[in-house]
Formats: sequence, C-alpha cells, structure tokens
Amino acid sequence: MRARRLAAAAAVALLLCAGGAGAKRYKAHEKVVVSVNKAGPFNNPTETYPFYSLPYCRPEGKTKQVKHNIGEYLIGDRKMNAGYDITFNDDIPWRTLCTQTLQPEDVEKFADAIEHDYYFEMFVDDLPMWGFVGIVQGNEVLVGHIEGSRVLIFPHVHFTFGKNGNQIVSATLSTNPERAIEIPKDPEASGPQDIIFSYSVEWVEESNLKYEDRMSRYHDSTFLPTTFEIHWLSIINSFVLVLLLTAFLSVILMRVLRNDFSRYMEEEYGAEDPLNEDETGWKLINGDVFRTPQFPLLLSAVSGAGAQLCATVVLVLIAALCGMFRATKRGAVVTAFLVAYSITAFLGGLVAGRLYRQLDGRNWVWNIVCTYLVFPAPLFVVFCFVNTTALAHGSLAALPVTTILVVLAVFVFVVFPPTIVGGIVGRNTTVRFEPPCRTKKQPREIPRDGPWFHNAALQLFMAGLLPFSAIYVELHYIFASIWGHKVYTLFGILSLAFLMLYIVTSFITVALIYFQLAREDYHWWWRSFFCGGMTGLFIYAYSFFYYFNRSSLSGVLQSSFFFGYMGIIAYAFALMLGYIGFSSSFSFVKHIYSIVKAD
Repeated sequence: MRARRLAAAAAVALLLCAGGAGAKRYKAHEKVVVSVNKAGPFNNPTETYPFYSLPYCRPEGKTKQVKHNIGEYLIGDRKMNAGYDITFNDDIPWRTLCTQTLQPEDVEKFADAIEHDYYFEMFVDDLPMWGFVGIVQGNEVLVGHIEGSRVLIFPHVHFTFGKNGNQIVSATLSTNPERAIEIPKDPEASGPQDIIFSYSVEWVEESNLKYEDRMSRYHDSTFLPTTFEIHWLSIINSFVLVLLLTAFLSVILMRVLRNDFSRYMEEEYGAEDPLNEDETGWKLINGDVFRTPQFPLLLSAVSGAGAQLCATVVLVLIAALCGMFRATKRGAVVTAFLVAYSITAFLGGLVAGRLYRQLDGRNWVWNIVCTYLVFPAPLFVVFCFVNTTALAHGSLAALPVTTILVVLAVFVFVVFPPTIVGGIVGRNTTVRFEPPCRTKKQPREIPRDGPWFHNAALQLFMAGLLPFSAIYVELHYIFASIWGHKVYTLFGILSLAFLMLYIVTSFITVALIYFQLAREDYHWWWRSFFCGGMTGLFIYAYSFFYYFNRSSLSGVLQSSFFFGYMGIIAYAFALMLGYIGFSSSFSFVKHIYSIVKAD
C-alpha cells in the first residue's frame, strides 16, 4: 500500500513538473500564438543568443516573455511573443510584418550572422520551427573573410501549419531565396537601409498524423541532416549480440562453477586422497575475501549515489513510456530527471546507509553528506565554469539567477532531507554483515606472478568495452539530440538500450570478478565497482570522437559546454554502472562462498 502511494506521488510530481499530455484545441479563427526563441550558429547549438539580438521587427509595445518551465530555462530557451497576426485555419497569401530601417551597425549584425551561418528558432503550440537568417552566394573564404560574394537576407518567411481537426499537428517555416535582399558590402557608405519584413501562412489538412505522433517527423526533418536510416535494425542487431554474449558467458561460468563445486564437495567428504587436501582457486582465499575494503565510507557513498541514479533513469524511462509527461516538450526530460532525482534521494541514502552499516562503519554523518555530494558537487563545479563562459559570451545558455536559486533550493531542501532519512533508515534496519566465511586476522599474500591476460588494466578495459559495444549505436542518436537539433522520440529503443547495458555490465563484472578470485586475488570490492564504471570512461572517450569526427561543433563556448557536461554524463554513468557491477558481484561472491564449506 505504501509503495502504491509512493508511485502515485511520483506520477503526480512528474505530471505537474514536467508537463502533462494535454492538447490544445483551437476554435475557428482563434488566434495562434507564434513565439520567437533564439538565434545562433547552426553548427554550434549551444552558442545561442536572444532572437532580438538581431534587429528583427519587434511587436508593438513591450515584448512579453512566454511562460517557461524550469527545464526550458535549463536548456537555454527564452521564448518571446512575436508580432505575427495568425488565426486558426486562415490562409494569408502575404502580409507585412513591419518596415525596418536598418542603421549601418544593424546591417553589420545581419551580415556577420549570415556569414557565420546563423539560424533562428520559433515555436507554435510547442512545435519548433527553424530557418536561416540569410545566405551567402558565390562565397570564397580568404583569410577568414568572405570575398567576391553576395550576402542575402531573408525578409520573408512562409509558415505551413498542418491540422488534424481542431489541433495543430505540424509546423514548418521556409524562406524564399527569390525574395532575398542583398546587404551592401559597405554599410557605412550606403547609409540606412529600409527592409520590409513579411510573412505568409498556409494551412493543410493532415488527418493521417495524430497529435500524439506529431513530434516523430522531427527525427527525419528535411531542415536537419539525416545520417541513419536503419535505427531499429542496428539496435536489434546489438540486442541479439548481447543476448548471445550473455548466454555464452553464462554457460561457461556455470560450467566452471559446477566443476569447482564438485571438486570442493569431493574434498569435503573425503573422496580424494587425504594427503592431497590443499585447497586451490577461489576457495583458498575464503578467509580474506570478505575482509573490509579500503575506504568503506566512500564505497558506500558512491554505491548509494549510483543506486539513486539507476532509479532515476528507470523512473524517467517508465514515465516517458507510460505517457506520464510529454517527453517531446522542450525541457520536459530535464525537468523529469530533476524531479525523479529528488524522488529517489531516499533510495540513495538507504543503500549507502545499509552498506555502511554492513561494513561496520561508524562515521554516519559523513556517510550521509558524502552520499549527498558525490554527484551534485562535481556537477556544481562544472556548471560554474560553463555558466561563467556563457555569461562572458552573452549566450542564452547562461542560466538566470532565479533559475540557479530554484535549482539550488531543490538540491538543498528537496534532495538532502530524504537522503538523511534514507541513511537513518538504512542504518537502523540493517545489522552488521555476517559473511559465510570467517575472516582471518592476518591477510593472505596475493600472488603477483601470472599470465599477461590477468593484468588489472586489461580486465578494466574489457569490463568497459563490452557494455559500451552494446550501446554505441544508440549513442550517436542521443548525442545528435543533446548536442544537435534532433528531437529524440524513440524512448522504447532507449529503454531497450539501457536494459542491455545493465545486463551486460552485471554479467561481465561477475565473470571478471570470478576470474580474479580464481587467481587468489581477494581485493574485489573496489575492483567490481571500477569494472562496472569503466563504461563511463568509454563514453567520455567516444565524446571526443564524436566532437572531432561526427559533428561540426567549434569554438570556446561550445567546447566548454560539450566536454564539461559530457564529463558529468560519463561520471553519472560510471556511478550508475559501478553500482550495478558492485551489487551483482556482492551477491555472486556471497552465494558461491555460502555453498562450499570453509574451515
């Protein structure tokens, strides 16, 4: 009953904070609001500036900002009302927006934006539309300047809105090069320029496109370059390979364990020669395998943080698949992660408190504080750096002070208290761990000689490579959504990718820990966490490959955001998968040593 109430509370929180699935229904000739958002270089999606930083037509009176949720602020959206007079299902062949007198400095702004391939973004009914500010014809780049070319601005935009009944299901924006106006090369000599900005509207019936599916078209938008057409085939191929690998690994591990158990049972019941009773393999270290690891406080803290991140990802994916929030709404996924992270704070404290109690820890206050700070502290450091960089560049990516205060309040007053409660509950509901084998007073010496493939570095490399190979196909689409203009809609595939990641991480870590124990190395506690978390390092390494070989990103601002936040994402994966590897290995080690009898 309590679990149902908690699930219901989580659902309500996600619905309220991430935006519900309500659909706007229009009446005939009802006003349709078009809002402008931002402008910036197309190849650097993070380097964005206010739309009206360019001298476009402003609506009469004071420009009003559209209401945003916290997720939209976090991703850099700053939507403002535009001056377009559009009504539902009413075509407009041509209409003047305004006549703008551009001073020489205004002309310079447009010319610089066009030469740097600026685009702008607009919204109607939460549907994004993109268009380019202008175009350079016959350009030849010489020493960073465009020579022998014509710089053209697009003063006319054409809106095409698709409707299904009384709902807007599609929105596109196009510019007509035939109506482009050339910008003078020497604005100072030419003087002020009068430019007429205009627009036209066309409504089309799209009865085959449901309102729930209207965001799917953005995955293959003609405005955005498409590079993959076999998404499902690739992920199914990866899934089959993962299943085969997991089955193969399971069969081998089970056969080896069965042989070990049979041999140890024969020794216990005197089936072998009593003169040859020496133990071999992993049973030989039964008196050391459960020896308390180094830094138990830190191990419990990172395990608690990893468990919290695991639960956060699972909760957001389930909510997205069940339609508990509109995942395609701008900023909704970021908001959902913030809410889910707050909801799962109790679990993080609980896991850390239980493990610390099992390891006979005493410093409970620092255990809770470390669990709370393990993830937010590095995030805060990176945020301060990239936000300062964005402020220095005057970019919209810099968060307003009010948004920063709201997020800090969430972490301090919403996340921290459940972490404290979870740590206290975990401490008081758990007894000290009673291992199936008695730990000896003197630690056993670990053999140092062995074949090259027993090297710890190679073990960690394999532990990260195999799980990464299960998800690298999907990583491209995720990167294109986070660091590009794509809109990610395939949460079913994403859930499948995370399921594969969890399974492979668990199995490969257990297998590697078994081989480590078999060569009489009992330092498995931290090794199991590092084996699981190595995938995070591979993800960060892939981000370098993506940045330099699969994207057109450039500049100090874009680089700081990309590598800063990718470091945090990789760190989150390391914590999350480290917990998966550690918890799986802990259960495995307890199981195999509880079966055999140790003196």
